[in-house]
Amino acid sequence: MNVRRMLSQLLLAPVLLFGVVIPVIAGGAAEEPSAEGPRDYPYGIVATTGMIGDIVREVAGDRATVQVLMGEEVDPHLYRPTRADVARMQQAELIFYNGLNLEGQMSDTLIQLARSSPVYAVTDLVDEELLMDHEEYDGAFDPHLWMDVTLWMNAVDAVVRTLTEFDPDNAGEYRSRGTTYRTRLEELDRYVHAVTSTLPEDRRILVTAHDAFQYFGRAYGLSVLGVQGLSTESEAGLEDINAVVRLLVDRAVPAVFAESTVADRALQAVIEGAAARGHRVELGGEIYSDAMGPAGTWEGTYIGMVDHNATTIVRALGGEAPEGGFREYQE
Repeated sequence: MNVRRMLSQLLLAPVLLFGVVIPVIAGGAAEEPSAEGPRDYPYGIVATTGMIGDIVREVAGDRATVQVLMGEEVDPHLYRPTRADVARMQQAELIFYNGLNLEGQMSDTLIQLARSSPVYAVTDLVDEELLMDHEEYDGAFDPHLWMDVTLWMNAVDAVVRTLTEFDPDNAGEYRSRGTTYRTRLEELDRYVHAVTSTLPEDRRILVTAHDAFQYFGRAYGLSVLGVQGLSTESEAGLEDINAVVRLLVDRAVPAVFAESTVADRALQAVIEGAAARGHRVELGGEIYSDAMGPAGTWEGTYIGMVDHNATTIVRALGGEAPEGGFREYQE
């Protein structure tokens, strides 16, 4: 959701944020990026998720320092900002967030910050026709755009646009770095298409803990089923689990996949249910949905995250992917 659009709908009223009364001005909006550029380098940027932070680091280079609020194994659907998070965002020159209600528990905080700080959703440039609806949320879109590499390139464009407006003296550098990163993402997208195309038609079923992979499925030709719903706040009921078990047994699906940010209780119930019906289902591995891997690792980058997911899924479902994944594919 675009914070600046939300602001225009608010009435004049005081709002309590972490015990501090902050005046709300009707029709207020976030500051536009300064046309004069930052006074000092590196300037500070805060990103809500690791996927966004990775883009910003790639585009900004050493012109900025980037702090990510939500690290590995952190669920953005449930995350509530701490006082320290609010202080970091208040001190930052720019704030980037996903939008589309991914950071649902942070909405009020972002609205308040947008009155005095530049706050930008990296999904703002995505054509609404390309967004996926979800039956759980009337009128809301699935926020997990990064699962489709081509769609996530729009987030790169959004970051490039914002940084060039904020720091026009270095606009050429940001555009060049953005183009370089986009080229790498195009190569990654070709890899994911190549390995998923090796999956037999009857193995193109991806069962995960929660429903975060619909964009991945649409982009790369898999049917996707999350045992839980779109939000990790939902719990899988007995009927949900039995429905997944029937699918696994009827289609002889060999593997299901745990997620780094979601408990696997429901998946274990599905595996046990399939076993009770005489069908063995393996846990195909842990994949990354709402957060990347540990900082400093390959999986702790967006490209490494997508590579790990695609390679793990394809190998577990009976397709062909190099053991070394995308990096081996490039050699």
